[in-house]
Amino acid sequence: MTLRDTAGDAVLDRIRRRPTDRRRILFTGATIVTMDPGLGTIDRGDLLVEGDTITAVGRGLGADDAVTVDAAGTILTPGFVDTHRHAWQAQLRRIMPDVDDLGGYVRSTLAGHATVYRPEDMYTGTRLAALTAIDSGITTMLDFSHNSRTREHSDAAVRALRDTGIRGVHASMGPHFGAWDRQWPGDLTRLKSEYFSSDDQLLTLRLAALATDEIAGPALAYGPELARTARDLGIGVSVDAVFGTASSEAVLRWAGDGILGPGVTLIHSTGLTPQAWKAMGETGTTVALAPTSDAQIGLETAVPAVDEALSVGIRPGLSIDVEVALAGDMFTQMRTLHAIQRMRAVNAAYGTDRQPSRITTRDVLDFATLQGAHTNGLASVTGSLTPGKKADLLVIQAEDLNNMPLNDPIGTVVLGSDARNISTVLINGEPRKWNGQVLDVDLTALRREARASRDHVLRSHP
Repeated sequence: MTLRDTAGDAVLDRIRRRPTDRRRILFTGATIVTMDPGLGTIDRGDLLVEGDTITAVGRGLGADDAVTVDAAGTILTPGFVDTHRHAWQAQLRRIMPDVDDLGGYVRSTLAGHATVYRPEDMYTGTRLAALTAIDSGITTMLDFSHNSRTREHSDAAVRALRDTGIRGVHASMGPHFGAWDRQWPGDLTRLKSEYFSSDDQLLTLRLAALATDEIAGPALAYGPELARTARDLGIGVSVDAVFGTASSEAVLRWAGDGILGPGVTLIHSTGLTPQAWKAMGETGTTVALAPTSDAQIGLETAVPAVDEALSVGIRPGLSIDVEVALAGDMFTQMRTLHAIQRMRAVNAAYGTDRQPSRITTRDVLDFATLQGAHTNGLASVTGSLTPGKKADLLVIQAEDLNNMPLNDPIGTVVLGSDARNISTVLINGEPRKWNGQVLDVDLTALRREARASRDHVLRSHP
């Protein structure tokens, strides 16, 4: 069975007929890329899911009353983890594919289109982004939701994540420009109470902020006051637009104030000084790279800061950033980072006796899975196929035309595969994509809603 035929549909029916807490799914005969350092890659392996949790990985597993899925000819991997995406913009995808610089994006999207968004536009964009993420194998997505004009805008973004079934991180921030209710960051208390009261749920909450006041003023810039808000709520912090001299100075201030650490993620981190990187490494601060954004839009040096992160002991997560100008899948991020870093390494050693220090396909898959989970504060929950973690996993067809024959499974995932090869996506043990199709989505209705929302935004844009 290829998981792409009528037999695969029958298996799905059997799975879904069972209550989630009594559900057992046994995948057999797959190449399992666990991304767990202690388990490695298992050839012709089996993986057992019970309820929402991975309970066993190995060979020759048996499970009474389990629905058995013949996964021969496939690769099982953890779901990808996106550490930073502005999901509300999805109905404006590729509207400015050749944007020349950050200023062009800010003027068009943040100072323009964002100002006319209604709550229903937030819902449509966020839902579209999350469903597309699932289709391309992203099982966890941090939505850096920086268009929270009213509490209703925030509610719509959270509902969109919930309705798709993705493992979502709602990182809330007020908008850069235009009229808004100034309810943020105070509204975070209500959001946590209404939507994030349990620690054992698909959705989690973070505070989002900017690195400096250069773009939108001091109210949105990270500092002791916002750090105190996050600490009082017990939530993490994601800081965007971290690049250049001003951000380097800010990083050193934060270190002096004691507000860096593992619960803080700095996004981009291009063009930072060695002193700033030293402070980040010493405090265990996490980093979210945006490989295509840094390179294509040209943020500071335009070079994704993977070498700088690794030099201070930080293994970064990866992110998509803005679909108005960029691709929305993790395969593109992995390949872009892999190519740029290796090009940079060889170029630096060219004409000398030094050996280039190159990252590997395993490195970038680690960044896209386990390190992404760590960056989002979810390493104990997802990011590897480790027994005890939640069942967020992908089934990738290794015998499809573009992948066969299977020689190196990690190389095949990183360099050969794309969304069409993902036959199955499980999130928290629940099938969200099966037989190559995202489940429970009326594409005709979604297409109509996305077009209507886009047309409203473009028509209303001042």
